[in-house]
Amino acid sequence: MKIRRILTILALTIFTSIPCGAVDALDNVQFIPEEITLPAFSPLALNPDEVVFKQNSTRINSIDPSFSASYFPGGRGANKLVIYTPNFGIHTGTNEFGTEAIVEGNTVTALSGADSTIPKNGIVISGHGIAKNWITQNVSVGSKIYIDKLNNIITVYTTSESYTYEAKAKIAEANSMIDYYKNSYPNYNYQLPQNHIQTAQNYLQIAQTETKNSMILQQYSKEAIDAANLAIQTSLPFMKNELKGLWIRPTETSREQIISTLENIKSNGFNSIFLETYFHGKTIFPSQIMNKYGFTVQNEMFEGFDPLAVWIKEAHDRDIKVHIWFQSFYVGNTPPEYSQSSILSVRPDWGNKTKKYADMPTATRSASEHNGYFIDPANPEVQDFLLELLGEIIDTYKPDGINLDYIRYPNASAGNEQNAWGFTEYARNEFKEQSGVDPVDITTSDVQWLDWNQYRRNKITNFVQKVGKLGKEKKVYISTVIFPDLASALATKQQDWRTWSIKGYIDGFTPLFLTYDSGMLGSMMNDVMRVKAPTTDLFAGLFVTFMGGSSEDLIRQIYQTRRMFANGVILFDYAHTTPVYTTTLMAGAFNDGKKDKSTIATSDKQKKKIAKEPEKNNQAPKTGKVIMSTNNKGFWVFTK
Repeated sequence: MKIRRILTILALTIFTSIPCGAVDALDNVQFIPEEITLPAFSPLALNPDEVVFKQNSTRINSIDPSFSASYFPGGRGANKLVIYTPNFGIHTGTNEFGTEAIVEGNTVTALSGADSTIPKNGIVISGHGIAKNWITQNVSVGSKIYIDKLNNIITVYTTSESYTYEAKAKIAEANSMIDYYKNSYPNYNYQLPQNHIQTAQNYLQIAQTETKNSMILQQYSKEAIDAANLAIQTSLPFMKNELKGLWIRPTETSREQIISTLENIKSNGFNSIFLETYFHGKTIFPSQIMNKYGFTVQNEMFEGFDPLAVWIKEAHDRDIKVHIWFQSFYVGNTPPEYSQSSILSVRPDWGNKTKKYADMPTATRSASEHNGYFIDPANPEVQDFLLELLGEIIDTYKPDGINLDYIRYPNASAGNEQNAWGFTEYARNEFKEQSGVDPVDITTSDVQWLDWNQYRRNKITNFVQKVGKLGKEKKVYISTVIFPDLASALATKQQDWRTWSIKGYIDGFTPLFLTYDSGMLGSMMNDVMRVKAPTTDLFAGLFVTFMGGSSEDLIRQIYQTRRMFANGVILFDYAHTTPVYTTTLMAGAFNDGKKDKSTIATSDKQKKKIAKEPEKNNQAPKTGKVIMSTNNKGFWVFTK
């Protein structure tokens, strides 16, 4: 079990987790677990008054999958539906390209996106592609699950209790959030979320009196869920000193477009942006350093315009801080021969290589990272170039911070030495001078392989140290994107972020948490917090919007980061942070009080509810028969 768990962890990558064009190597692989007695594996037992309204079944591709020589994260293949039990490990280890349902007992308690925590008394249903669509269409919070292990069939039931389960759970969740803030912040105003809870309870009471009528039950359960969602959305107060950021890849090509984007960002409560300035081996601004080296002077999309100058000036005019999002050792996936002035066309000797292709004249593509190319961290000329480029940005544009991304080697499969990276001519020669052996001639079973690992980690750390020194000299904040699992970061990326923190080379971490499960987020954050130095800030990189999680998932994650005393949150990314999410943020967490919260909701229907439902209608009877009627505004009133 431990071996498979280690493989699961090492299979997970954060930015680009699925190998492009990979073939499903797990089509018929199935792990037969030890005999376990989980409720989901027992025929569905209904309560006396419970009614089944619909059911759907499909085939399971594997239960607790094992791995072959080639595998996907978590062992979940393309278009496959997989069941994970506690026998598999703590987490599913899956990537962000599927969806998952958490089952406790035999009831779905939450929907998640990736690498979900496996409950001790339940399972996780996980699907990609076609299987993902089946889960989305048939599984919801409150669904009842039965798994026929003999025939590998999963059946999902929608019952009368299914409809009311989610409403009850969300009412309890909202109450928990309110209680936390009431106990932690004396000036916390909880009237609005409390009103939404009362409304939800009113609707739920009606639903529970109509357990035989599916239409009324479903209608009023949904009303209760909507009201409970509003309670969750409005329960988080505004925190003044919290960084509220967005990663953004600019597409704006005029001052007017930039201003429009910044106005939108400002109006939605964000106070910081992490602007992608150097990516795919090109700068968004006309660079003298790029010109000095003979590289493409500016990304062709922005020729004739200096967007970085406009971004920084206009952002600062709106009290928005700008951190430079900088793709350190990644230079994109366009083949060098397509442009005579690309970095690897001008300097092919800078290209990073795997052991398998060490003697090839060209750089190796990273199959697990969009078939992209990397440059060699060991080469001092590469480091000098990047430092000069960062110096130019800092001196010319005066940003608030530098956010180093791709500050690592490319992702490498643990145990597969042929796919290990760093086997450039420069690195091989230098390591041979130091150790007396060419790294191409050693294997993972040789003691020198540990020295080779340390050699590569030291090269990354050395560059981080130089950037950190530059930041201190120029009074610019330095942060780095990291992989939360330190063991995986060391083994597969040669990224020793613990040393950067302990030695004070950087100011903060911005890890990307590829999940919209708040419990999993808490576990991953804890992995970082227990290792980093207290002086290193942590800004939680939230992936909910990119993964398409619910707006309540985003609120849950912000709530989790606050309870764990993170320094703020950064959403990945601006393009995916749609009005569904920003409206939710402005319902409470990102609203500084300058906008009336009573007008902020997740839909026009909900806006009308907040504005129209009088407080007197929020008093549901606790006993007696419920009689429904409408007042002169068309809303239900409740009497005995």
